[in-house]
This record gives sequence, C-alpha cells and structure tokens, in this order.
Amino acid sequence: MPKRRDVLRWSVAAGGTGLLSDATAAPADPTAMLAYLCPPDGEKPELATASPPARPFVQPLFVPPVKQPVERLVPPPDPRAHQRYAEFPPEKFYEIREQEFTWIYHPDPPYGGGSGSWGFDGSTPGPTYHARYGEPVLVRRYNDLPPVGVSKVNFALPSTTTHLHNGHTASESDGQPQDWIDSGEFWDHHYANFPARRDPREKLTTLWYHDHRMDFTAANVYAGLDGFYLLFDEEDSGDENDPDPRAWRLPSGKYDVPLIFHDILFDENGQVRWNAFNTDGILGDRYTVNRKIQPYFEVEARKYRFRLLNGGPSRFYRFALSSGKPFCVLTGDGNVLPEPLDADQVYLSVAQRVDVVIDFSEYAIGDKVHIVNTLEQSNGKGPSGRTLDPPVPILEFRVIKATGRDPSRVPRRLRPLPEVDLSLVKHERVWEFDYDGGLWTVNGKVFEPNRIDAGVERDSAEIWTIRNGGNSWSHPVHCHFTEFIVLEVNGRKILPTTVQDHIDGRHVFTENLDPKIDRRPHVKTFMGGQRRDVATLLPGDEIKVYIRFSDFLGKYVMHCHNVVHEDHAMMVRWDIVEPGKGFVGSRSARRVYGTPPAPPHLEPRSANGTQQQDQSEEEP
Repeated sequence: MPKRRDVLRWSVAAGGTGLLSDATAAPADPTAMLAYLCPPDGEKPELATASPPARPFVQPLFVPPVKQPVERLVPPPDPRAHQRYAEFPPEKFYEIREQEFTWIYHPDPPYGGGSGSWGFDGSTPGPTYHARYGEPVLVRRYNDLPPVGVSKVNFALPSTTTHLHNGHTASESDGQPQDWIDSGEFWDHHYANFPARRDPREKLTTLWYHDHRMDFTAANVYAGLDGFYLLFDEEDSGDENDPDPRAWRLPSGKYDVPLIFHDILFDENGQVRWNAFNTDGILGDRYTVNRKIQPYFEVEARKYRFRLLNGGPSRFYRFALSSGKPFCVLTGDGNVLPEPLDADQVYLSVAQRVDVVIDFSEYAIGDKVHIVNTLEQSNGKGPSGRTLDPPVPILEFRVIKATGRDPSRVPRRLRPLPEVDLSLVKHERVWEFDYDGGLWTVNGKVFEPNRIDAGVERDSAEIWTIRNGGNSWSHPVHCHFTEFIVLEVNGRKILPTTVQDHIDGRHVFTENLDPKIDRRPHVKTFMGGQRRDVATLLPGDEIKVYIRFSDFLGKYVMHCHNVVHEDHAMMVRWDIVEPGKGFVGSRSARRVYGTPPAPPHLEPRSANGTQQQDQSEEEP
C-alpha cells in the first residue's frame, strides 16, 4: 500500500474529488488511479485557454497590514527545540494562521464572486513582519487549512512548511521541505535576527516567507501562501525622520510599500487554475500585484520606496517605468548595495527582489505612470530574451498632491560588501542543473531528503560552481541560509564594483560602483550586484560563488526557484556539520548521524502517521 504522502499526492492529482475515503486507505479500485500517472493525450498548453477578461487599473492596490506581536504563547515555546535559544531569547512573539478564504482578485465578473484561496491571517499576501536586528522573535505558525477533499483549493496540499527566504536561520526554523505540519498542528520558528558572524556587512533587508512543502511548493504558493519579512537596523531604520546621524532616512511608513508579482491562470468561473501535469513551469495570463489583477496605486508627489519581489511560479520579469525615467536601485535580492544606482530596467528571475526609490515629485499632479514588463516569455522554460512590443503594463501609479514635506532622502553611500577570505576555503564543488531523461536533476540526481549531497564544515568557506547543463532552460538557483559572493559569471571575474547588466539577451558587465565618483552610477538593466541569494542561470550559464557557513548546524537545501522544477526534484540537501567532519560526495543521513533519538520537544502523534512513516523509511 502506498505511503501516506503518495496517497495524498494522488488525491490532489485527481482534483481533490474525494476518491480516497481517508488518508491511509487504498482506493477501492487501484487500477482507476492509473489514469493519473501520465498527462492526458492532446492536452493544450495552459495559455491556449485564456482567463476571463479583466479591465486594468479599476481597483486599488492591496497593501498587506503590518503583523502585530502577542503578549505570550500558550503553550510556551520549548527552548530545547531551538539552537542558541538561550543566547537569543525572543523579545517578541507572534501567532500566524494559515487559512482558507475567498479572495477577490478583481471586481469584474466572474472574478467578483471571489476565488477559493489560501493565505495567512485571512489575506494573501499575508501580513508583513517588521523585524529589527538585535531583537529576536518567535513565530508560531498554525495550520488551520481544511483537509484534502474539503478544501475549495483542489490543487494544493494542506500540509505545509514555511521558509524565511534569505534568512540567516537555524535549520529547525528555516522551513525545510521535509519539516511539514498538517491541519490542526503548529510549528515554532525562532528568528534570532542577527547577521552572520555578527558582521554588520552581512545585514539583510527585504526577505519574504513562503510555503516550501516538499513536492507542493509551487501549488501551495500559487494558492496564496506567501508574504514579506522586513529587517531594519540603525542605518536602514524604517524612519525617514530619524535624527540618528547613522540613519539613511529612506522613505518609510506608508511610503515604504512591498509589491509581490504573480502571474495567474483562471477558469471560466474566475477560480484559480493549475495544471499538475506541467513540469516545465506555469505561466499565467493575468498579472497580479499583491494578488490583485493590474491594480492602481495613488502616490503623493514625493519619494517612495518599493520592494519588488517576483513571487513566481515560473515567469521572469524585466521591469521599466512607462515614463522612461530610471529606477533608483538600493538592493539586489535582500542585500543592500554599496551605493545606490540608476537603472532603466530591473531584471527579476523567480524569487529575486529589488528595492527601488521612485520620486513622484518629478511628475505633474494627475500624471499616470506604469510599471511595465518588457521581457517576452511564452513557456515555462524561461524568457526568450526578446523584448515585448508593446510592453505589458502591470501597476498604475496615479500622482496626487503631497500631504506634507518629504523628509526622506537617498544617501550617496549604503553598505559595504563582506570580504572574501580565500584562506577559509575547505572545498570546491560543482552543481550542474540539467534535464535528464524527463527528470529535473542536480549532478544527475533527483532530490532525496535522506541523502546529504555535501557535508559543509561550520566556520568554513567553500567555492561552488553552479552550472546550467542545458541550452534551452533557465534556472534561478537559490541557496538557503546564507548569501554568496559572485566571483565569476561565464569566466568573467566579478569585482565589488561590478554590476551585471543584461542587454539584448546577453550579459554585459560594467564597473559602476566606484566610491571615488560622486554621481550616481547608471546601467541599462540591473541584473544584480556581487552579493546575492539567487544565481540566475540562463541557458549555458556558469556562475562561480564564494559562500561562508557559520553560527548553526543542520540540514539545508539548494534548488531551482522555478518552483515547478523544484517540486519535480531539482534540489539538493547539504548539511552544516561540526568542524573536521565535512565530506565530499553523497552520504545517507543515517551514515552521517546514526539513528537519532526522538527529539525531546516532540510528542508522539498517533493520529498522524506521516512523520512516523518517514522516519522508518530505509535510507540509501
């Protein structure tokens, strides 16, 4: 009889129609399930069936609320569950609930009746966390989703784990794909909120949280399980009136706006549509910002900070302003640049972020300005490299009179990069992402959660070469836990002053970040600085990076963030181990750790066989 995980997957593939009477029972007629082992013959591409029309720019942008802490948690957290808990005791506690609800993507019919959706605390995106360095927090996440067969969202799985993308987080709080909880359970995430090695140059800013359930990340995020987590400190203080001379005084409060972009498919009834048989990547024909189809946003004639995030699942973007004016770019992924720069366009593969400042005082009252996408992509393989003509407008800004003076500013200098110390390098590894025999692979293997593909020593550094083994696919590769410093792209050395540009479908590199020059640097298309957490591999690309591993032990993953590829096993597990215990090549977790005792902070769950069955499975 199949394991419970397989039974659940089959039930979802069947459209959540209740073919299985309970989570562990075999279907009455096992041969009936054979129809779901391969896609139907002659199935049309998703974009061949258009979503219902929706008028652009007739509804306001949804801005997620700021998450508020609670006084205490009941039952209290167990310190034994977390590394370094006593050293970083939580100063704030949060409760957040994964829920199902009706979400209105657009007021026009058939969307106006709402679509079945998942999210956090009744919205998608979920609430935005405002966290601070030096202020540890604990987030208790409840899974309140209805079970398979009951949920209105019939393509996702109500078995969840939440990853804090970009977070320097202990393994048990990172949201590992295999650390899931089911409906009616909760998980405690301890976010210590300190930079790696307590080095202020390692500080981050725009993070996001999203579901990371093994095999179901794409579907669960598509259903609505994501949101923002913003980090502040004495420089990026979140206060444009901050009198501290160290403060950058960037636009803040209601003038600091997170924007997550998703392209979505809908059926004739205005319900979100998903194709579980598509393994290339899912593209939608309705562009959403914060889960609203092509909204508008009224902006005062002053400066705003916008945090642009490509939430996927598979589309790449190249954003520009319809006015032709440049963006003022502050960050690449969650990393603040050494200095801001101007860019005519910003390039975002899946999961990448860019913080920009737009000064609407440069426009007349009543002007309308659009964020447009200029990058053509017609399938899940990746962008074609061609320019959309005309570009697609996604978000409309409507300029209104300022309600007061603008105290915000953009400083000339921001945050220096961490140093590269090659004397710390213990190993060099190559990771090749490819498509082999109908499977998404890394180094010729599919993901196995009990196989460790790299044993990395704590307090060491390594050099990794991340390679695209194909010539027709693009892969945005994300490594959990730590940022990396790009050393080379396709053999071209990258320096702290280097900015990666992208012009006419090819990489171009400019030495723009020069502190000796007073004017703000300018590039055509910003594709990233030297420090990142997503390596965007276009066809045939090879990127060499320097990574340091510190502060925690445990399991982590690296994967393609075209999450359809990730769910079809384009992922590796790597573990941080004690100094002197690192290794090259793959080993089973049992060989590395032995058979561990049951964690002391967990209680047996007789009603839920998932974890018990997984622990008993034989490892390679």
